[in-house]
Amino acid sequence: MGRVLVLYDSRTGNTEKMALLVAEGARRVEGMEIRIKRVEEATKEDVLWCEGMAVGTPTNMGIVSWKLKRFFDDVMGELWGQIDGKIGCAFSSSGGWGGGSEVACLSVLYMLINYGFLVFGLTDYTDRKFTLHYGAVVAGEPRSEEEREACLRLGKRLAQFVAALYDGRKELLESIRSFPGKFPW
Repeated sequence: MGRVLVLYDSRTGNTEKMALLVAEGARRVEGMEIRIKRVEEATKEDVLWCEGMAVGTPTNMGIVSWKLKRFFDDVMGELWGQIDGKIGCAFSSSGGWGGGSEVACLSVLYMLINYGFLVFGLTDYTDRKFTLHYGAVVAGEPRSEEEREACLRLGKRLAQFVAALYDGRKELLESIRSFPGKFPW
């Protein structure tokens, strides 16, 4: 059984709404056990427990929140060298489009890479001009179908990679690669 941790910080509740959708997406892969933790509640045991971790942050001046950065410095710092090979991804909510959410996602991915995580992007589009190559991003809360689908798809993809790598369910890789090569619009 694969184990996914959805770790997030949320000031206004918008990133929390994204986290719940990411977790729902991960649950769509059979056999996944999911933990959802606010950064203030999460422990190093949660990180050791999981095989895949989705990390969400409100965009704060174009980067991650101070609470999330503190978690990586203080809590995860104790795990240096013990968590190599886990799978990670990112999601972020900003106050407006162009607010730096993709940069915040890249900051999360950089931190995960430093701890030895395998990180991924998605080639998927959830609608015309709506991608999640670096992670799921929204302005405000995830309201539209495309925004909600981006969060769901990120969680599902994380769970698929966990199942393929840790549970040997390689057939899930074929469903990941099933993009028809053209866009539906």
